[in-house]
Amino acid sequence: MSVITVGTMAFDAIETPFGKANKIVGGSATYAAYAASYFVKPVQQISIIGYDFPEEELESLKARGVQLDGVEKVANKKSFFWKGLYHEDMNTRDTLVTDLNVLEDFDPRVPDSYQGAEFLMLGNLMPKLQISVIDQLKQKPKLIVLDTMNFWMETAMPDLEEALKRVDLLMVNDSEARELTHQYSLVKAAKKIREMGPKYLIIKKGENGALLFYEDKVFFAPAFPLEDVFDPTGAGDTFAGGFIGYLAKTGDISFNNMKKAIIVGSAMASFCVEKFGNTRLKELTAEELNSRIQLFRELTSFETELGIDL
Repeated sequence: MSVITVGTMAFDAIETPFGKANKIVGGSATYAAYAASYFVKPVQQISIIGYDFPEEELESLKARGVQLDGVEKVANKKSFFWKGLYHEDMNTRDTLVTDLNVLEDFDPRVPDSYQGAEFLMLGNLMPKLQISVIDQLKQKPKLIVLDTMNFWMETAMPDLEEALKRVDLLMVNDSEARELTHQYSLVKAAKKIREMGPKYLIIKKGENGALLFYEDKVFFAPAFPLEDVFDPTGAGDTFAGGFIGYLAKTGDISFNNMKKAIIVGSAMASFCVEKFGNTRLKELTAEELNSRIQLFRELTSFETELGIDL
């Protein structure tokens, strides 16, 4: 099984209550690829970078089974750059700087070597670019997952509506689900979103976990309780990469297996936030990951008699 990951490979400057990092490697596709590579190879990357993107980072990705044939390098422009400041609650942040740089010219191309991929993860990008990637695939993947954000709902809604008709699963956070549907109830929002096209919906709730919707079924997974969260940047993309990587590893896209994949994705995301950038993902071991997944199992399972005599 192979996974195509589409998104940004970028630089971030981050300040949180725990410290600051002036310029570190980030980007939705970078986080997703690192996470997915723990479960499946190859991960086939589609992105764009500038002349300043570090060669050692590319080598690190390749060493993990990430193919970079679909990554365009622009010789005379800088990579995408984002700077943000997180507030005390670590759930809200201010964007201080956004330099699109090479992203202004991004026209994703699917290499011939990527054709036939069974899984496609469309990271948060302009909806018309997400559609372009789908259109270039000669064979429909087993599962197409799309991530998006409020900005595209406000500036490119017709394109987003078209993209939603073409995908199997949408990932958004709770505020995005509400904005997309104009429904405050997440259950009502989920129903409306699935009427737009996706059969499955994952609503991410940050430190409060994630919800999976399919037909009349709902599954809730908590976030792992951590004493300290150093940097939430990339946690959602890490979750997505772990989720689709596990599905690709097992080859099973049933609702029951997606429940397991959400736990795996949540475990991966819980490591991501422990250090700045992708540092924790690079040093993570299989033993650590398995141990945390087991802790998730203990966190969410119980045995007791729930019957009530009336």
